[in-house]
Amino acid sequence: MIKLLALDLDGTLLSSSGKLSETNKQAIRKAEESGVLVTICTGRRFRDAVPVALELQLTAPIISHNGALIKFAETLEILSASTINPTVAKTVLQIGRELGFDPMVSVDPHGKGTLFYERISEENLPLLAYINWARKLHGEEAEEAVHYVPNLDYVLDESEVVHISFSGACERMQEFQEVLESEMNSQVNVLATVYPKQNFTLIDVLPPDTSKGAGVEKLAKFYGFSSSEVMAVGDNLNDLEMLEFAGISVVVANASSELLFNEKYHKTLSNDENGVALAIEKFIFQNGKDSGY
Repeated sequence: MIKLLALDLDGTLLSSSGKLSETNKQAIRKAEESGVLVTICTGRRFRDAVPVALELQLTAPIISHNGALIKFAETLEILSASTINPTVAKTVLQIGRELGFDPMVSVDPHGKGTLFYERISEENLPLLAYINWARKLHGEEAEEAVHYVPNLDYVLDESEVVHISFSGACERMQEFQEVLESEMNSQVNVLATVYPKQNFTLIDVLPPDTSKGAGVEKLAKFYGFSSSEVMAVGDNLNDLEMLEFAGISVVVANASSELLFNEKYHKTLSNDENGVALAIEKFIFQNGKDSGY
């Protein structure tokens, strides 16, 4: 019996245009009304995930920053928070800068969170798009949500760093990930979210032993659930640990090929076809049987 449902946001629960469909929303409400605890488990910053969590009226805390921060959307109460050692964070920034990447630093685990950046290279259109999206998302709180500083080192000296991000083309980012993993070893966890069709990769540098899987496991233990009572739905490589932990693991039809072709994972429709709603109906209400979709 499923007692905890963990849902990735972008590429899974949300459509390609970043919207929450009424079909998915109603399926989640139905699951919660039947006694299933539903959580968002996302690589997004906490602040960026809050609007969706509030719209869904979720009872459980959000698992954000790829598992580094678990807290309630409405009250901001923290269940679990991990941060990166300041010296380690500075080393990560130095490596990124030397290779020509534009770092983003997420801080403030106790509040809503702020993203700082120090530059946007002319060719880094995805970063510019993200900054503009985040500012628009948070309206009057835009300056508090996303803030430019001349030098991120000052931020590291005064703030608790939850995670550091870099973005760019797939091949170049894969090389960068290998450099980070080699030079930083076990001091951080490096996770990639890869979109080959867009030739875009997001690298998240996180506290060690941090992942979506670890986050879901912490939440399950907090509520007294076993892994066999957990269901997870995802689409990308940063969902892997979460999918491995869950008793029932489902990937949407638009998922990364590494996940889509893994026979261990169940399949559902794409994020643009309400794949989450189908998975909820099939595995929570139909016990894995064909629900007629």
